[in-house]
Amino acid sequence: MAEQIHVQLCYATATREYLRELSVDIGTTIGQALAQCGGLAGIPGSELALMPLGLHGKKKLPDTVLREHDRIEIYRPLVADPKDSRRRRAEKKQSGS
Repeated sequence: MAEQIHVQLCYATATREYLRELSVDIGTTIGQALAQCGGLAGIPGSELALMPLGLHGKKKLPDTVLREHDRIEIYRPLVADPKDSRRRRAEKKQSGS
């Protein structure tokens, strides 16, 4: 039996967080871990194949090998462009509103 490591799978919608603790074999990749646990099955609006992945806030590819205590993050699309949002706030602040 292969030695196991412990990782966490994280995903958040606008209204809810999903956290799942996983035990996977040493040498398992992000993609393999998602396949083994069923990914985001049962979460409405989650098209896993279209979503970027990351570890601890940094984007990673599915073939990235996991280490003990890694946190796999699944990022959802942005609702608004951050640059546009900042620009609107700056304009509002300059106009004195």
